[in-house]
Amino acid sequence: MSASQAPQMVVVHDTTANPAPLGLLGFGLTTVLLNFHNAGFYPLDSMILAMGIFYGGMAQIFAGIFEWKKKNTFGTTAFLSYGLFWLTLVGLIVIPKFGWVPAVSSASFGAYLFMWGVFTFIMFFGTLRANRALQFVFLSLAILFFLLAANKWTGSAGIGVVAGYEGIICGLSAVYTGLAQVLNEMYGRTVWPVGPVIL
Repeated sequence: MSASQAPQMVVVHDTTANPAPLGLLGFGLTTVLLNFHNAGFYPLDSMILAMGIFYGGMAQIFAGIFEWKKKNTFGTTAFLSYGLFWLTLVGLIVIPKFGWVPAVSSASFGAYLFMWGVFTFIMFFGTLRANRALQFVFLSLAILFFLLAANKWTGSAGIGVVAGYEGIICGLSAVYTGLAQVLNEMYGRTVWPVGPVIL
């Protein structure tokens, strides 16, 4: 085989954009708006459901697919899971309105939220290889799920309000982390710090 016929090594450079800010913002903004409701500022209405379907749901699903393209298992799992969480949450609220199934009970709703808390807490350990901002997002989200589960199981309005305020903080931390990635990339330097990696 001549030199001209020898196989050539081709280096493929990833030129796709970072999908994480889209996923973080889809999660964060929707979480803030839902938890304004949980904190008692306004009732559950179509604004929250629309955000849950289109931005919290679909935007995170898109981000998860794009993370898969980048071979990021953590990002794929997180964004697809939480995007589908928002769609299932809307489904739990809307599907019973059609009369197909009974409305979700407090016991099963609490179990649903508790299992999402367990999933999120385990995912938190994956963020120890990431920055402090992302660690805060996942840890505060795990706490939020456990508070919401406790609210459903006990019926305590006080726990619900505490969960609402904690959820607002969690959502804002995700918004901050997403926007920090956008601004830091645009300026090529740290504009909004996200903190160091622990491990």
